[in-house]
Amino acid sequence: MVPILDNVDELRGYIKSVKVPFNLGIRVAAEEEPNFPFYTSRLGIRAKDILEFYVDKIEGNEHRFQLKMLHIFLNKGIKDDIYYWSELNKVINLYCQLKKICPELDSINIGGGFPIKHSLGFDYNYQFMINEIVRNIKVACKRTKVPMPNIFTEFGSYTVGESMAHIYSVIGEKMQNDKETWYMIDSSFITTLPDTWGIGEKFLMLPINKWDNEYHRVVLGGITCDSHDYYDSEEHIKEVFLPKVGEGEPLYVGFFHTGAYQDQISGYGGIKHCLIPSPKHIIVGYDKNGKLHDWVYAKEQTAQSMLKILGY
Repeated sequence: MVPILDNVDELRGYIKSVKVPFNLGIRVAAEEEPNFPFYTSRLGIRAKDILEFYVDKIEGNEHRFQLKMLHIFLNKGIKDDIYYWSELNKVINLYCQLKKICPELDSINIGGGFPIKHSLGFDYNYQFMINEIVRNIKVACKRTKVPMPNIFTEFGSYTVGESMAHIYSVIGEKMQNDKETWYMIDSSFITTLPDTWGIGEKFLMLPINKWDNEYHRVVLGGITCDSHDYYDSEEHIKEVFLPKVGEGEPLYVGFFHTGAYQDQISGYGGIKHCLIPSPKHIIVGYDKNGKLHDWVYAKEQTAQSMLKILGY
């Protein structure tokens, strides 16, 4: 285990409680994107303070711990733009500086992760980005004549994003004016896909059935009383086209690649906005013989369970 220091005061806690030799890392505070409300991330230690902190508190210490890793996390993820390369090169250059006075330092942890497919128009060259990250590190190390570090990564969304989908049924169609047609779903985006409401995230959205019906522009609405409980944008065109409802079975709409981290944020059970029940959770997977199975992991939350929580 390599604990990562988020602030300088944490070191005292390790010195006090850990009685054996141990390694540690330092998280470097990244500059936020230009459109972010704050200039610098609240997480990590300022880059300009790390060299002095190492010399004063870690180098030659009598508590038998040593610096092994520098860690940087960029909230926007790994993207091919000036902001990303600028922040990455800052931590690479800091590694090269520290390595000359700290021979034990041998690792860089690059957090933020790769993006996942949230649109049919998604196009991302993963191999190019991997090659460029490694190339930037190699060039800097060669220029400063220090050994290459071990490279660690943290790809949370990329690892789990495709593990989940949300499926809704359209329970009503409303024409509110000459231009806006609403499809009302049997749930709420705020409670079950909170990132669509909280950070404006878009997901891969497709109809499950009625593919042969005529398509038209619609807005999807949740059934809470909140005016922000809607979904109306596929990437940047701000339009959702879905089949006309027609006769027979309901129209089902699927949101895919929702595994990061909609269900974890929303949670299961309890009391949610406007008493919207938690949906049924179904697990789909293959057994050891390669046969596909599905089973109910959690039933849809009942009105009785919510009333009991509220004391009725």
